[in-house]
Amino acid sequence: MSDSRRGLVTLVVTILGSTVVFLDATVVNVALPAISDDLDTGLADQQWVVESYLLALVALLLVGGSLGDQFGRKRIFVIGLVGFGITSAVCAVAPNSTVLIAARAAQGLTGALLVPGSLAILASTFEGPARGKAVGTWTAWSGIATVLGPAGGGALIELFSWRAIFWVNVPLIAFTIFLTMRVVRESKDPDADRAIDWLGIAMSAAGLGLPVYALIQQPSHGWSDPIVFGPLIAGVLLFSAFLVWESRYRHAMLDLSLFKIRNFSVTNIETLIVYSGLLGAFFFVTLFLQETLGYTPLEAGLATTPISLLLFVLSPRFGRIATGTGPRLPMSIGPIVGGIGLLLLLRVSTGAEYLTDVLPGLILFGLGLSATVAPLTATALDSVDERHVGIASGINNGVSRVAGLLAIAILGAVISGAFSSTVDDRLSAQRLSPEGERVVRAAEEKPFGAADTAGLPDSEASSIAAAVTAGSERGFHLGMGLSGALMIVGGVIAGIGLRNPERREERELPLAATAGDCGHCPEDGVEATPPDRVPVGETT
Repeated sequence: MSDSRRGLVTLVVTILGSTVVFLDATVVNVALPAISDDLDTGLADQQWVVESYLLALVALLLVGGSLGDQFGRKRIFVIGLVGFGITSAVCAVAPNSTVLIAARAAQGLTGALLVPGSLAILASTFEGPARGKAVGTWTAWSGIATVLGPAGGGALIELFSWRAIFWVNVPLIAFTIFLTMRVVRESKDPDADRAIDWLGIAMSAAGLGLPVYALIQQPSHGWSDPIVFGPLIAGVLLFSAFLVWESRYRHAMLDLSLFKIRNFSVTNIETLIVYSGLLGAFFFVTLFLQETLGYTPLEAGLATTPISLLLFVLSPRFGRIATGTGPRLPMSIGPIVGGIGLLLLLRVSTGAEYLTDVLPGLILFGLGLSATVAPLTATALDSVDERHVGIASGINNGVSRVAGLLAIAILGAVISGAFSSTVDDRLSAQRLSPEGERVVRAAEEKPFGAADTAGLPDSEASSIAAAVTAGSERGFHLGMGLSGALMIVGGVIAGIGLRNPERREERELPLAATAGDCGHCPEDGVEATPPDRVPVGETT
């Protein structure tokens, strides 16, 4: 097989391997109402179906990148594929929410081996402009998977059941394993540290997991309950201890020295803020469309399809623009445009028309997202040395998952609080029957769902239904407003903090070499190629 063909198939393999991880981070969103009906869950369990996956993904994402550097990127990638396939099957047969949440956590652990592993394989296969194009293509498809999941998932749910969204992973992963074993070349970093930072893994998982638990429990218990403030404080302390440990431990999984690199640091700050808005918005948009506006799973999924189309068409183009002009412009303008798109969704309420009320905001959001994702990933990798691409990809992807993890928990608490206060205000002047009180308390478990007022007197049923609808609208608007503001702030930070790399032709010429060193100089007009890095398709 020629090097160019091998490079193409390797690109396909990395896209497939990472796509299942991104798909399962978003496809489950459109299935949450069906899961809730089948397994009898409320908003808290719905959040945990998503959060357990993200939390486990984050816990091992940094280690996943470094394990590939240490023991072989292809080997760790295949192990991740096998594990993801097995855990997907367990999710598909889960008899209750407890088993499903546990299986989702295990699925996230195996997914942590795939995302940084796929980027590290790309970085070791391509170089120069070819690498930028490959990362742009990988990023485009990864971004498409993030928003295409709801449409494909909606179709599977309506044709079969919510369990089909997990069964579909199995044949896809089997095919990816087959291609990987036949085509992908093994690579590793011979100088990589082989020690595993188990204490760091435990502290980071607890430091993130405990605050998430507290935020999910807060709507039903309140801030003053020890079950809320205890885990919240403990989590903050543990995560602070994790950062101190990583700064001092010789075999730390998080190389904090990378954050001394300006573009790497700014890019990851932007990733945290922008992805908080992005992933938080997607979670609640799909819930609102189905549970409040009455969309079917397929309709809710298709509603976001324009974003997928924009990402597919425009991401590679914006990647090339960023290569020519530098990443600063697209990474600052893109999030601002995307944030404005989310703010347009503040007009959406019950009875909203898709074409006039929903679609314009989604199109602007898709345009902004297309301008952001490819330059963001490429900048994170290009800002570090070659030997650090594995850990750099793990950090950047870890930051994006932490963003989603925190956004869903925080926005969930905010939306639940806004829903409850709105409902209480609307009904404060009305004396409810005991059955009416029970209906209201049940509605607070599902802030976007319709109140089950069957059996109530007409006047009471009408008042409760109107209050619940108003609460759902207010919660959704608050969530979209915060998500849009986060994306805009991320764009402003990029505009202020990022620095465009010098163009090749603008770099200073090297100083004259001594006679003894001239054998290492490139010929006039030709840039030297390091002996251990050859562009794909060429041989030494």
